[in-house]
Amino acid sequence: MKIFNLMTNRIKNPLGFSFSNNARLSWMVESESAKRQVAAQIEVSTEIDFRSLIFDSGKRTDIDSICYPLNITLKPRTRYYWRVRVWADDGSVVTSDAAWFETPKMNETWQAKWVTPDFDSSYHPVVFSDFSVKKEVSNARVYICGLGVYEFAINGAKAGSEYLSPGLVAYDKWLPYQTYDITNLLKKGNNNIEVFLGNGWYKGRYGLNRRQLFQYGDKFALICEMHVEYDDGSTEIIVSDTNWKARRSKVVDSNIFDGEIFDDTFSDDNVYNVKLIDIDTKKLEPRRSPATKIKERINAVEIIHTPAGETVIDMGQNMVGWLEFTNRAPKGTEIMLQFGEVLQDGNFYRDNLRTAKCEYRYISDGEVKKIRPYFTFYGFRYVKLTKWEGDVNLEDFTGLVLYSDMEQTGNITTDNPLVNRLFLNALWGQKGNFLDVPTDCPQRDERMGWTGDAQVFSGTAAFNMDVYAFFDKYLYDLKQEQKARGGNVPVVVPAHDVKQNGSCAWGDASVIIPWNMYLFYGDISILEQQYDSMKGWVDYIRSRDEASGGKRLWVNDFHYGDWLSLDVEDPLFRFGGTEPAFLASSFYSFSSSIVAKAAKILNKESDALFYKNLSEEVKEAIRKEYFSPNGRLAVNTQTAHVVALYMDIVPDEWKKKIAFNLRKKLKETNYHLRTGFVGTPYLCRVLSEYGSNDISYRLLTNLDYPSWLYPVTMGATTIWERWNSILPDGKISDTGMNSLNHYSYGSIVEWMYRNVAGIQPLESSPGFRRFKLCPQPNYLLKSMNAEFLSPAGKIISKWNIKEDGSVDFYFKVPFNTTAELVLPDTKGTDLQESYELESGEHTFSYKPNKPYKEIYGVNTSLKELYRSEEATAILTQYLPEMTGWMLFSMMAGERSICDFITEGLLTLDEEILKEIDKKLSNIPVIQ
Repeated sequence: MKIFNLMTNRIKNPLGFSFSNNARLSWMVESESAKRQVAAQIEVSTEIDFRSLIFDSGKRTDIDSICYPLNITLKPRTRYYWRVRVWADDGSVVTSDAAWFETPKMNETWQAKWVTPDFDSSYHPVVFSDFSVKKEVSNARVYICGLGVYEFAINGAKAGSEYLSPGLVAYDKWLPYQTYDITNLLKKGNNNIEVFLGNGWYKGRYGLNRRQLFQYGDKFALICEMHVEYDDGSTEIIVSDTNWKARRSKVVDSNIFDGEIFDDTFSDDNVYNVKLIDIDTKKLEPRRSPATKIKERINAVEIIHTPAGETVIDMGQNMVGWLEFTNRAPKGTEIMLQFGEVLQDGNFYRDNLRTAKCEYRYISDGEVKKIRPYFTFYGFRYVKLTKWEGDVNLEDFTGLVLYSDMEQTGNITTDNPLVNRLFLNALWGQKGNFLDVPTDCPQRDERMGWTGDAQVFSGTAAFNMDVYAFFDKYLYDLKQEQKARGGNVPVVVPAHDVKQNGSCAWGDASVIIPWNMYLFYGDISILEQQYDSMKGWVDYIRSRDEASGGKRLWVNDFHYGDWLSLDVEDPLFRFGGTEPAFLASSFYSFSSSIVAKAAKILNKESDALFYKNLSEEVKEAIRKEYFSPNGRLAVNTQTAHVVALYMDIVPDEWKKKIAFNLRKKLKETNYHLRTGFVGTPYLCRVLSEYGSNDISYRLLTNLDYPSWLYPVTMGATTIWERWNSILPDGKISDTGMNSLNHYSYGSIVEWMYRNVAGIQPLESSPGFRRFKLCPQPNYLLKSMNAEFLSPAGKIISKWNIKEDGSVDFYFKVPFNTTAELVLPDTKGTDLQESYELESGEHTFSYKPNKPYKEIYGVNTSLKELYRSEEATAILTQYLPEMTGWMLFSMMAGERSICDFITEGLLTLDEEILKEIDKKLSNIPVIQ
């Protein structure tokens, strides 16, 4: 038995993070023999050897590894070590290694001052100070915030391993400071600190008004407080003030959209003063977001010499971050790198980046060394080199992949390489767009935290990676922005220059994301932190409802609708064909129901009852407004049917009819989706839940437009913004709004985890202490292997369809958890439909009562049957009158024998129908 993955607030050994909700401890246990935890014990000390304890839970049976709130009073700037001891049901006892968390300044008054260089604010500065260390150092910390973004060095060595700090936040609401351990960077005697500042999001060109500068401030600013502890127990504080100095840096210019210019020949011997700048230190708060780090390094794969005579580096993957290169150019050479996502006619292309220049200009000092940017980032696969001196060697180029410090927790592989690539595309889309905030895209002149995108992808994100801390910070920003808007949620968080108020599905991020985080991680504190925000959004909708007559419908205000759906005739109309008021009212009901559940969990009984009743009232109003008396939905789009079923708008007695009509809608489009941002995330989940799992798989595996695999066949390595961002001839379809790294449609991956693999969280047991396993195989995939490192431990679900039609299942259930297994199609076999699985490995093998290999049958389209001579012979034998319909059936598209019967065009005895079905099932399917 071993204990591993010890975290505090879902972060490993967090240094200087916010503990406003106190410290919550979590860990995982693995054992080959033990099944259950009998008891556990938590010990906390400020000493690494635990000689004296400040907290000892004692041996208890109620300690849960998913989340243990540590209810102790925390002191500022203190490192707390903790460990856990676990007793198991096989008699084994194990104690973990020590983990730690270290508190920030908390409520301590800042002794440091905000300073700014006393020169032109367009010059990029280095703010520095020399200081002396007189004794041997035992411990040293820097508490720092630099605006716009910063890196700093002690004695010439970079401090920490993070970049683009302090990140993207609502700077007008709060300013996060970071904590660094610099103990090993200090030396006895003279020392130096240098802080390099760039424009970033705070000061540079950024926002929807793409020419806007100075979103939050027009001057660089720094506050820095260094606390040094000596071996003899004495302490010293070194602070930023007017004694610090500044010089111009070698960064000539930088901003998020356009890139960076770095002149390595520049040397300014002038030393400038700094002056105080009026920024309220009360706005300073400890960091919340995980650091942005170089998480991966990838090698360039090809040097391309284009028809236009360009030299282009192909990274083989659309990525986000920097291109590091080895400089060998003579002094004074200006090398330019330009970044793009796609080639056109074999040539470099970047018109889809709109006004973003996305360049890096480097002026060489003649030294051989590695070069990378500091204060920008790029979304790219291709890099055009200009003015490169000498040979271009692949080994001189490395992609530095930047994203927030999150660990991958999920993985899915199948027998279909295109589906596997789709999974990776969604994962890479998450990596590239989860850089401090969940952005819509990482490359063009936008890169903003659109709430709708984040909401629809939050479930997929939580399967793929540990995103709790990441979303905790994003939701904190959302809450700050919402406070200033009377409960309304901006469509972009942080809001920057966006004045537009919330839209349905976008504003509902305030409710759905915290609920998903609670469901996946089992930490109630996210609901406690966000409850007022969740409730505030629903109350805002209710106020808009009251303003339009109190009909329990949301019929006013602007909405993005089913953004970029394909169910409208005008391709320039982006809001989709589903009535906005129907979608808005559906989300009104859905979010109200979630607030009711959150209120109940938080023991707010009166709120729970109120919002439950509100949700039901809205449902009833929707039914009266949008459903006929016999259950037909008046809004006749795929998305409307999907949303109505997913959000439980449809009464039980009408659900089969609505599900049938959804299937019919898909048949009308030859089983191709027409959904946009709202309908797509739920489409396959609804189909699989309501008896059309076969269509879900068909939608997944379709190769032609519009489909998930069409971009894969076109060489995509991330998810596209549009279903046809690249046309079949290789031409880009649109330049105005056409990102090739836009993760929203990657939400199909949540269906892959939940339905293909069958791994589902339970509301009654958040955090996967108890979970559901209900895989739904289909012959369109022959095998599937999913792994998910849940907060309770690693869950594995595998299945393999064999040639004889039998299926092998393998499941692994983590230590101290149980799984509610529902096996598909066991009727008539020796197996039960459901099992209670305890910790360990479990296998099942059987032949389902419904075949999982592809077969012909009476539900197969006539168009498909007439491709087979054997099937045609059977139809001629039993239905000679239909042979004359052959041409008609080819024109009828996907109609089957059963469809003709349903439509009254054919009458057939049920026994004969079964006999035909059986004979057709024995014919080899033409691939």
